[in-house]
Order: sequence, then structure tokens, then C-alpha cells
Amino acid sequence: MYIPKYYMIQDEEVIYEIINQHGFGTLFSYHNGEPFATHLPFDLHREEKTLYGHVARANEQWQDAVDQQVLAVFQGPHCYISPSWYETNQTVPTWNYVAVHVSGKLEIIKDQHTIVEVLNKSVAKYEKPESTYELKDVHANLLEGLSKGLVAFKIHITKIEAQAKLSQNHSVERRKRVIHHLEESGQYDNIQVAELMKKGLELKE
Repeated sequence: MYIPKYYMIQDEEVIYEIINQHGFGTLFSYHNGEPFATHLPFDLHREEKTLYGHVARANEQWQDAVDQQVLAVFQGPHCYISPSWYETNQTVPTWNYVAVHVSGKLEIIKDQHTIVEVLNKSVAKYEKPESTYELKDVHANLLEGLSKGLVAFKIHITKIEAQAKLSQNHSVERRKRVIHHLEESGQYDNIQVAELMKKGLELKE
């Protein structure tokens, strides 16, 4: 993706944290000669440098995505930035956002045990600590039937690109104005972007 140098994220820890926090991504590949996308949760294995996931077996994307250089996109918080928040209106609106692109080769997982482990990791990640649900409590026959209806895969990561467009190209005073208006809005994404912008100011100051 196109990344101006002042928006580029190079810290690997920061990139991995974005993926973990916004793990519901989009898988892009070519299917029947055309771009194809599926929205699904991913599980990052940092030590292996892989992304694990699964799709419905009826989703034909997996059939020709094997060995393709696929792309997984993770979208963090994003919001509209109004010029009315600046000290002058002689400028144009923009959009602040955080995004990570992960490229790699896709491999289908055929081992049944590993498929169940992929599901287990999703449950462990997204169930709340106080939740009473555990995959091991699901009847073996039901679990086997469900797992046969999906295809698990892993992406061997070959490239990661990440950017945080957070008004870094504007003055500190202007960024503080933007943060103020974002926080006032009360909207979830706006507040998340404001928090990230404040962290950037702390590093700068």
C-alpha cells in the first residue's frame, strides 16, 4: 500500500498489537481470475510468523488460494477529520486511520487436531474471562460435523506493511484541536483515534 514516510509504522511490537486488537480482517486472493475477499477472524502466531484462520468449506476461495500470494488486511480505528476544527478553514477534510497489510503464501491445514486447535484459539481469544463456554464441552459428534464444514489454513507471512495516519503532518497545536473535537464526539472510533494521537504527541514532546 502507499505509505508516506511520516505515517509508516516500523515497530514490530506495535504492528503485532494492532493485528491482535483488530483481528477480524479481510482475506484477498484471486478466484476465477478476479479479486475475491472474505471477512474472517485471524490468529497471529508471532514465533512462526504465520496467520491462522478458517473459512466455510462452501466458500470456493480456498480452492485456488493455495500457494497464492494472498493479502490479509486489518483495519484499526478510523474517523473523519473536519477542517472546521483547525485554526483556519483554508484546507480540506481528511480521514485518520490505522491499517496493516499482511502478505504471504496460503497453506491448507488438513490435520483434524490442528483444525480444532484453530477453533480453540478463537474461542480463547474472544470469549470473556468470566464466560462458561469452552469448546471441549461441545459433543464430539457435533464438533466433528462442524469442523468438516470448514477449511482451516495458515498464511506464511512474507511481508508486512503498516501505517498510522494520525495528522502527523500537522502542527502540535492543530493536532490538539483535533483530539479535543474527537473526544467531544463520544463516538468509539473517534475516541480511539484521539487516544492514538495523544500517544504520538507524548512521544514527540
